[in-house]
Amino acid sequence: MVFYDTLRQGLWIAMVISLPILAAALVTGVAIGLLQALTSVQEMTLTFVPKLAAMLAVFWTCMGFMTETLSGFFADRIIPLIAGI
Repeated sequence: MVFYDTLRQGLWIAMVISLPILAAALVTGVAIGLLQALTSVQEMTLTFVPKLAAMLAVFWTCMGFMTETLSGFFADRIIPLIAGI
């Protein structure tokens, strides 16, 4: 049971950590897609650069939260399992 609980919590932490970056990519992609549809500009590289910039900005902003969440998971869950506590 401990293995499945740790796996479930690890997957949840991975989802929580990746959610801000994925949400930024989704919102930026939809906005650029709408802009392309309205202006009839179908340039494939036009979506890549704004998405990358938005993802980097969100990553830079949320880096502290992501690090704290992941290190908290390791300190609270993984290290006690390794130490046998």
